[in-house]
Amino acid sequence: MVDTRLDDELEALRATVEEFAHDVIAPIIGDLYERGEFPYAIVKQMGEMGLFGLPFPEEVGGMGGDYLALCVALEELARVDSSVAITLEAAVSLGAMPIHRFGTDEQKAQWLPQLVTGQMLGGFGLTEPGAGSDAGGTRTTARLEGDEWVINGTKAFITNSGTDITGFVTVTAVTGEKADGRKEISAIIVPSGTPGFTVAPKYSKVGWQCSDTHELSFAECRVPAANLLGERGRGYAQFLSILDEGRIAIAALATGLAQGCVDESVTYAQTREAFGRPIGTNQAIAFKLADMEMRAHTSRLAWYDAAARMRAGAPYKKQAAIAKLHSSESAVTNAREATQIHGGYGFMNEYPVARMWRDSKILEIGEGTSEVQRMLIARELGL
Repeated sequence: MVDTRLDDELEALRATVEEFAHDVIAPIIGDLYERGEFPYAIVKQMGEMGLFGLPFPEEVGGMGGDYLALCVALEELARVDSSVAITLEAAVSLGAMPIHRFGTDEQKAQWLPQLVTGQMLGGFGLTEPGAGSDAGGTRTTARLEGDEWVINGTKAFITNSGTDITGFVTVTAVTGEKADGRKEISAIIVPSGTPGFTVAPKYSKVGWQCSDTHELSFAECRVPAANLLGERGRGYAQFLSILDEGRIAIAALATGLAQGCVDESVTYAQTREAFGRPIGTNQAIAFKLADMEMRAHTSRLAWYDAAARMRAGAPYKKQAAIAKLHSSESAVTNAREATQIHGGYGFMNEYPVARMWRDSKILEIGEGTSEVQRMLIARELGL
């Protein structure tokens, strides 16, 4: 039999993050969300707790854990607020992890100490206005002139790219042509403030109001040749592997949102009365809540399975896609049902389920749409 219970160390982490989310984040996040403010104070506290360093070894300043530990933390954060959770997820999975996985010793020494403590955030510049699911359609270019890369192009929807503590964005760019005529795509680190690197005003988004998201443009932007991340021509492959890992993290985050919808709705159903009794005593509401709990539970089992395979060094691409697909769709359904249970109050921003409803939809889009996940699963089945 497979035991899906967390060990004592992970359970202690889960309980610590749960307490932090409820005691620190919950009382203030509503106001920050309404104003669309980045949660700098919360990020600072998460850094002091070691959350940004969870999956990194101690020798680089991390906590010596792994991706499972990160995902446990993400689920607990997302039970209260997804903006905070995605800030951590993107900072670790998309900002710091590429440096850790593919960086030179010099790059790691330069960037990792601040990344793993949350003092600095890094961005992940893959998506473009015309290249989302088809990330291989990258049009941003980088030409090598002497000892500098000269970058031109635009990136879209880039998380953690314009905060006061953003240190760099790693961008994918076409650096040549392969022998078979396909694009040679490489990854290059572009420090914030580099001339020719422009961060557009933040997007007006439906949800994730406390998450930082911008369009980025590069016009004859010059960075040292040494800023190449990993092997030239391997940038696309590197980022695909990063996305496989990231899908497990997004699945954990989506599970947290789905569970948060259950938490809020159970409390509301036990206290809100209609026709002289709590609405939770009505079978129509009780059955909604039972189905919501079922979705959250099965989503958790799915990401646990994918994370366990990754931890064991076994293939996990299909399981990560399954977890991401199931949990994101469960989050959307649970958010809709939670809003319905709350009735008119569910449409009011003072109630957390209103945030959860607005935040849920992006989970079916970001880090691979539901359609892309189905394509990956089908491909793994040999179709």
